[in-house]
Amino acid sequence: MIDYSVFPEAPGCYIYRDAAGAVIYVGKAKNLKKRVSSYFQKQDHDPKTLRLIAVLAAADYIVTASEAEALILENALIKRHQPKYNIDLKDSKSYAYIHLSAGPYPRIGIARKAGGGGEFFGPFVSAKERDYVLSVVKKSFGLRSCRRIPKRPCLRSHLGTCSAPCAGAIGEAAYAERVRRARAVLKGQAKELAAALREEMDEHARNLRFEQALELRDEIAAIEHLPDRQQIVRRPEHNEDIITYMAKDGNVYLMIFSVVKGTLAEKQEFVFEVSDGFFEEFLVQYYGEHEPPKEVVLPEEVGEAVAEYLTERRGSRVAVTVPQRGDKKKLLDLAAKNIELTFFGDRMKIEALQRALHLPEPPDVIECFDISHLSGTAMVGSMVMFRGGKPDRRNYRRFRIRSVEGVDDFAAIAEVVGRRYKRLKEEGGPYPDLVIVDGGKGQLSAALDVLKEIDVRIPVISIAKREEEIYVPGFPHPIPVGRDEKASLFVQEIRNEAHRFAITYNRLLRGKAMTA
Repeated sequence: MIDYSVFPEAPGCYIYRDAAGAVIYVGKAKNLKKRVSSYFQKQDHDPKTLRLIAVLAAADYIVTASEAEALILENALIKRHQPKYNIDLKDSKSYAYIHLSAGPYPRIGIARKAGGGGEFFGPFVSAKERDYVLSVVKKSFGLRSCRRIPKRPCLRSHLGTCSAPCAGAIGEAAYAERVRRARAVLKGQAKELAAALREEMDEHARNLRFEQALELRDEIAAIEHLPDRQQIVRRPEHNEDIITYMAKDGNVYLMIFSVVKGTLAEKQEFVFEVSDGFFEEFLVQYYGEHEPPKEVVLPEEVGEAVAEYLTERRGSRVAVTVPQRGDKKKLLDLAAKNIELTFFGDRMKIEALQRALHLPEPPDVIECFDISHLSGTAMVGSMVMFRGGKPDRRNYRRFRIRSVEGVDDFAAIAEVVGRRYKRLKEEGGPYPDLVIVDGGKGQLSAALDVLKEIDVRIPVISIAKREEEIYVPGFPHPIPVGRDEKASLFVQEIRNEAHRFAITYNRLLRGKAMTA
């Protein structure tokens, strides 16, 4: 089974491979960890998914900055690898454009491909957002959408959503001005256009031309919020390699993003020892075996000799870019984020929890307890262990509750915590660095009381489900850690695993009881 614990709780794409290393499935996810874990936790998969799981041998992931970027990446990876278990769309379409035609009275509409006359804006990631932008621009500026100018006005003219050049209601110069404004909006210049229109509106109002001022006011209101809806795919005409690295503890952790015409296609990871001039040495060795793309984006300047070497290897000029802002800088930052999550994600979670709880040492070994029952029946307890930020399933434990009758979660927590650490004390086994109990202040107090009774000292915290509040001993209120902060997310991850393990045992016992 794939170890889904290594997947981050971040948006991106997951890539499944078979035993031969071939890509057999590509999927996108808002939360990679939850999505991948669902393949192994659910029992009611369809036959196709069951066949996929049966041949699945390895999995990888690429983190993206948003779910929208994951959509773009998924589309590119599927087209690149043609995975067996993805839907086979032989007439697969890419993302569509908004098209302004050529001619004296340009029409506005949707085009599947860029090419031919007129101007193309996009492509847009979301069809829903593209249609929204098209609708607002079309109505705000009264642009025609008919393929041929009719001989008499249509319904859109009567509704006031078209300026009706067919009826001679607008001249060519005035229509061209509307097209100019629409073009500015579609190019992402909505704020600049809104500022200019606001000045024009004020001028109309000062001269008592209130009808024209109201028309401009409505235009401004429509276009001001459009930039947030214009999710457009980056579309340069050449391929790029995005390369960045992180040096830590004597090692270099380096990642290459291969970007094919604006779309992230794949990533490669490298780890090697730090040495003088390691970055330029790596570039020379790597591109000695791979043809350089037209542009290489780097986090720092390199010598002119390296740029000349890349150009010589390619046979044409290679641009070496060190961006400070813009899309290329965002891609560098995304590569750095992938390095952190791939190589240091677990360590970062532990260190974040240490800071949040003010612990003297990093909590490398954490044990978490949960109670599960159905209206007081088949009451069980679970204990999961995380070591180095990852589940250590060999050391999971489950408990039948012996001393508690009815529904009493406090007493149940006290029993399982007491049994666990009384036995460890008798055996002389090592204690964990931190104990987590599922629940609020009551469960925390129950665990502390039993540990005091058996004379075992371990840091203990609890997490309450509803608001994901973390309680520590000696404080009546939860500590000020947001539920979306790294430390809280790590505690939630551990608690969720304990909850899953407890529910599984509870269902097992109820199933046995029903069979008996």
